[in-house]
Amino acid sequence: MSSAKLGLRENLNQFILLIIVNAFVGAMVGLERSIFPEFAREIFGITSSAAVLSFITAFGISKAISNYFTGKLANQWGRKNLLIMGWIIALPIPLLLLYTQSWNLVIFANVLLGISQGLTWSSTVVMKIDLVGEKNRGLAMGLNEFAGYLSVGLIAFFTAYLASHYGLRPYPFLLGLGIAIIGLILSIFWVKDTRKFVQKERENTKQPELKGVFMQTTFFNKTLSSITQAGLINNLNDGMIWGLLPILLMSKEINLEMVGIITAIYPAVWGFGQLFTGKMADLYSKKNLLFIGMLAQGLAILLIPSQGSNFGFIAISVVLGLGTALVYPTFMAAIADATSPVQRAESIGTFRLWRDLGYAIGAILSGVVADSLGINWAIALIGVLTVLSAVLIQFRMPKNLKSEN
Repeated sequence: MSSAKLGLRENLNQFILLIIVNAFVGAMVGLERSIFPEFAREIFGITSSAAVLSFITAFGISKAISNYFTGKLANQWGRKNLLIMGWIIALPIPLLLLYTQSWNLVIFANVLLGISQGLTWSSTVVMKIDLVGEKNRGLAMGLNEFAGYLSVGLIAFFTAYLASHYGLRPYPFLLGLGIAIIGLILSIFWVKDTRKFVQKERENTKQPELKGVFMQTTFFNKTLSSITQAGLINNLNDGMIWGLLPILLMSKEINLEMVGIITAIYPAVWGFGQLFTGKMADLYSKKNLLFIGMLAQGLAILLIPSQGSNFGFIAISVVLGLGTALVYPTFMAAIADATSPVQRAESIGTFRLWRDLGYAIGAILSGVVADSLGINWAIALIGVLTVLSAVLIQFRMPKNLKSEN
């Protein structure tokens, strides 16, 4: 066990490699981020908001379940093995989207994408936390999410550019096939498993183990359950923005390339901002960062229906990105602080289960409300729920994250 030395500097090469791998993981989501509503309409003739958002629902449910089992099995099966499995599952996804004429196969491809993302993203998250130790957890998560979500934004813009100039097929999905192949090769030949670092940290930790990780993370532990509900609401509003914002922009006769720019700014700011907000989570109150971030998201969403200019939508995308950047690395750094090293992967997996179920809940809820009452009502509802999540953090979450058993 003496060969395992915790710390960012001590494990810099492996840490950088995991950042690169996670950039490829994020790129797989970016493939769909800006073009899928148009893909559904042009290729399959689907215009219903609820039907269009069904692909997000499939993605969210499968990713959520995959997150949980990745956390549950990380100690037994090994982080690297789960990462490789995720990339293998990703390989057929671009081919399905490239050739299929069936919307059911599109849904199936997004089920595979969710499983793949749960395995790959969860593994890289846990592996980075394993490597760096307590001192730099926020920074580690900031760098991880920066790489992933900046990649989401860049690929979202690039696929919109390719689609507007060369058509929805084949080039965006050929790009996806290349991304999956490179991610798999890096993971097989260069990534190393990190389970020995968990045992090293366990020798020195004073954090007590939880009784019933799933229930404590979901309901009973005030710190963990407050973080979990905020994660669910964060991705609930992201699912709405992913599915409805492109539809709203196109209804205002904004061209597809500008739609790509506006929808890419949000995850790009979200990603880039985490270079700074991750380290902030190591220095400042995690509770305050979560409250401010969720409140900023909620207020920005409430302003979306009143916008009529490209500048207004760009400004809202920037605020949304900043708000999400504040909370995303803080979520998992806070969970790592509040759990024992040997239970960390399972608690993070439980959090990510509920967080990514937010995609499905947000897509279903906003799609049904949009079809029955209109897109503006759907957006307003999600904005109010996000503000309420911030209020819950403020009044339920304790300042001392390590105060509960």
